[in-house]
Amino acid sequence: MSPNRPPTNYLGEEYQRLVDEHLTWEPKELQGPSGPTCKMEGREVIMLAANNYLGLSTHPKVVEAMIAATRKYGAGAGSDRSIAGDMDLHEELDRRLAKFKRAPASLTYQTGFMANEGLIPQLAGRGDLFISDELNHGSIIDGIRISHADRMIYRHKDMEDLARVMDEAEKHDPTYNHIWIITDGVFSMDGDLAPLSEIAAIAREHGAGVYVDDAHGEGVLGENGRGIVSHFGLTHEDVHVEMGTFSKAFGVIGGHVSGSEALRKYALNKSRSWLLSGAVPPGVAAACIAAIDVLETEPQWLESLWNNRNYFLAKAQDLGFDTGSTETPIIPLMCGESKTAKALADFVWGKGVYVLPIVYPMVARDKARIRVQISARHTKDQLDQAIAAFKEGGEKLGLI
Repeated sequence: MSPNRPPTNYLGEEYQRLVDEHLTWEPKELQGPSGPTCKMEGREVIMLAANNYLGLSTHPKVVEAMIAATRKYGAGAGSDRSIAGDMDLHEELDRRLAKFKRAPASLTYQTGFMANEGLIPQLAGRGDLFISDELNHGSIIDGIRISHADRMIYRHKDMEDLARVMDEAEKHDPTYNHIWIITDGVFSMDGDLAPLSEIAAIAREHGAGVYVDDAHGEGVLGENGRGIVSHFGLTHEDVHVEMGTFSKAFGVIGGHVSGSEALRKYALNKSRSWLLSGAVPPGVAAACIAAIDVLETEPQWLESLWNNRNYFLAKAQDLGFDTGSTETPIIPLMCGESKTAKALADFVWGKGVYVLPIVYPMVARDKARIRVQISARHTKDQLDQAIAAFKEGGEKLGLI
């Protein structure tokens, strides 16, 4: 490199390449609460890109719990939980979450990403193996990469391929000490479910551990929104680590893992992201507890979510949109090229609908799509307005 060339020039050049290839992320400014409609950049739009599936981020019980706890405890915890910031609210949240998950114990983290990146590398090291679905979330991929364990990939949701990989792993010399199968519960770009019962059966046959990231399944699947483990009638003895996040259907922020008491103690002592980061504010912990209360006592939000999801999906499919393999309130509208996905998002934005175009590297280069995320709080009129905008844009772009 020339000494006269600024060392950061390549950053601007790389960004321009992303612009030229229609691969940039261009978030719009949210100017108010996240709801079925939002004010964004001075306009009122229908929100179809949020993870706030049940609308709990603005639920009065959740909001009031955060306010009351902040007044009582202050704005911050003052330290890491591992040092001097482990408040009674944090411990109560861990206990309430474990009860909700019907697991012996839980441990809450600052974010879901930090749960994966903090715990996964500690579960396996040299002489061990991670087996991962090819479409797992980036936080899982990063967690595996920074471990010292070997890794193998199986084709997306392909149980024959998982069995093949497991058989190959068992022939490894020297024998692996520990093997973990890791999968998303709900795959966030396609909205499809991991075949968790089959994964658990294969793991049981071979003595492997099972780790599921259920970030998009909690509040959406299972009894009272308990998640994918509940959805399939499994327990912590079948799925050894059930990871999730409070930032989606719970409507707040934070990550967590649930499983055995040994898992909690191990994670608490080994996860650097937990040990070396400040505790979530007490108001956040209180809001998460309140969100659990709402899930347990107000089942109407879960029912409304699925009614809205089924209504929108049927309308989109009737128009001729390719909705992929969705099984959840995440509904992809497949576009193919990145520029087409961005063009459709821009078109419906002009009609008062905000959605997110998902492009490479989040998905394969020829698998760009609009990711629609339905809320329990949407009205039929709002969904119909969105469908009308997609119909016009889809016809204009030759997608339908």
